[in-house]
Amino acid sequence: MLNYIARRLLLLVPTLLGIMLLNFIIVQAAPGGPVDQLIWQLKHTGVGATARVGGSSGMEASGSGGGASDESKGARGVDPALLKQLEVQFGLDKPLHERFIKMMKNYVVFDFGDSFYRDRSVVELVKDKLPVSISLGLWSTLFIYLISIPLGIKKAVKDGSRFDVWSSLAVVIGYAVPGFLFAVLLVVLFAGGSYFNIFPLRGIVSDNWAELSYLGKALDYLWHMALPVTALVIGGFAGLTMLTKNSFMDEIHKQYIVTARAKGLTERAILIKHAFRNAMLIVVAGFPQAFISIFFTGSLLIEVIFSLDGLGLLGFEAALSRDYPVMFGTLYFYTLLGLVMNIVSDVTLMFIDPRIDFEKREG
Repeated sequence: MLNYIARRLLLLVPTLLGIMLLNFIIVQAAPGGPVDQLIWQLKHTGVGATARVGGSSGMEASGSGGGASDESKGARGVDPALLKQLEVQFGLDKPLHERFIKMMKNYVVFDFGDSFYRDRSVVELVKDKLPVSISLGLWSTLFIYLISIPLGIKKAVKDGSRFDVWSSLAVVIGYAVPGFLFAVLLVVLFAGGSYFNIFPLRGIVSDNWAELSYLGKALDYLWHMALPVTALVIGGFAGLTMLTKNSFMDEIHKQYIVTARAKGLTERAILIKHAFRNAMLIVVAGFPQAFISIFFTGSLLIEVIFSLDGLGLLGFEAALSRDYPVMFGTLYFYTLLGLVMNIVSDVTLMFIDPRIDFEKREG
């Protein structure tokens, strides 16, 4: 197992490098960079371009975005000296390969530089947004698994029954309707939209949260999390439920289950002692991907609807404003975490079922 983990960790390096390089190249080909953004602001708002960004030191450390040239539409009619100053300030005056190499050297030690527009480091921005994303990802993933696994097992045991048919209706709705539409419905029903005003619509905690007791803080936090987590759970439980059902259906029709029944074992003993561990392997294998998906990408629209300032919204705004240090810094962190979680998933599978040996498969 140690040899397998070592090989996977070594493979992680070129994989991460390849993903970063591919995205870096795509960004260079995309029209409109940070210089064009500031020129547009200068023309339409009259605000000095250089006053819209932070100090130049952080940008030189993280200047990894698309280049700017005198031929770009946003730069036409602008003083070339100003363009040159902005290119130097954003670190875009160097060749592409030099910028990419410097960026990756900084990222190895988790130096992501400063945001172009927020005058703060990328690490500080991520730390500020993490509580929201952790809350949404952790609670929604927990409830999705707590609901989907028992429901999937019961649907497999009672396959074809009235319970299976009616619960399948809820699963179909969960498949067909996106989570953000459920979020809008919950706002209309319970957050002062048209009917009841029971839950808050904005933020992760109230303005007076610091003044509350420990119990009050916990209740206030859960009060704010109720609707967004519910929307994510309703929009995400269907896939895992059907995965669990199909996995159990495969197991309970295998020969060793038939033999266990012939020996007189009860259905409860068969499910818990024999079918459960084998059927849950595929569910456990999908946990890291499910958690990361909800944690980083699945909650963007939920954050917008409930005014939650999390990592999803941070990345979206960075892409719109061409804030390249934030874009590439968060991409590096997400990709690294995803690759590590895949290794953790494989190791977990080997602990659950010793028959699984990835080393022999690779050999």
